[in-house]
Amino acid sequence: MLTIVTDEEPAQRRGRVPADAPASHSVSLERGLSILDAFTGNRSVLGIADLARAVGLNKSTTHRYVATLTSLRYLQQDPETKKYFLGPRAVDLGFAAIDSMELTRVTGPLLQALADETGFTASVAVCDGPDVVYVDRRRSNRRSALAMDLNLHVGSRLPAYCTSMGKVLLAYRDPAALRQILDHTDMARRGPKTITNREQLLAALAKVRQSGVAVNDEELAPGLRSFSAPVRDRSGEVVAAINVAVYLTLAPTTVEALAGRLEAPLRRTAAEISRRLGHRQQP
Repeated sequence: MLTIVTDEEPAQRRGRVPADAPASHSVSLERGLSILDAFTGNRSVLGIADLARAVGLNKSTTHRYVATLTSLRYLQQDPETKKYFLGPRAVDLGFAAIDSMELTRVTGPLLQALADETGFTASVAVCDGPDVVYVDRRRSNRRSALAMDLNLHVGSRLPAYCTSMGKVLLAYRDPAALRQILDHTDMARRGPKTITNREQLLAALAKVRQSGVAVNDEELAPGLRSFSAPVRDRSGEVVAAINVAVYLTLAPTTVEALAGRLEAPLRRTAAEISRRLGHRQQP
């Protein structure tokens, strides 16, 4: 049975709805969506008190909305802590949003061409707080061992600080936003060459801005290397990153040799995706 939620508080008093909002505006729907919006990569598990503060409602009203969202499977409750996290219906909406993004409509054939040209899996990701989220991923159609896939898929999340796409996305953030992200990043060692020092990471990001390519040399996992380049929108803002991932067992050579082979098609693909998103390179 669903819990019925009513609009006890005038919308204008809460300051969320303008006084001239149309009569068709649903305050209940707005409140429900604002509760879902309170969950972020940094705050993925929240209690009623946390949610009440986030959306500006009292605990009783918040609990009724949360109960409805839980019954509809947009939220789930941890039976031990009694706190809430996003449920399967919310995840489904997220995947539907990814599928409908202009970015993924553009990247598909170009990523596939990059994967086929290099023989390695190519991916594109966007930034979500301290993480990168994979929004497209293409395996090579070439029948060779080089087409070996990684245990990742659309929707997978990885920490930005130790991935090539993450470095690209962090490198082009404004200093205040970057500082906030790093303040919430646990720079734990994940691979034999993970950068765990903040100042060293900032120096690496400066090199990315200078060269336009990021390299991950066994920083995420042993034996894994990847190369990444930025994707820009019509305003010139970096909105995504693409990469090519390579296992050392499949390409036992130096980083420099791999870069010489992969950087040109990687840069060319990133530039073409950016062009199709409306970006025009300055003469």
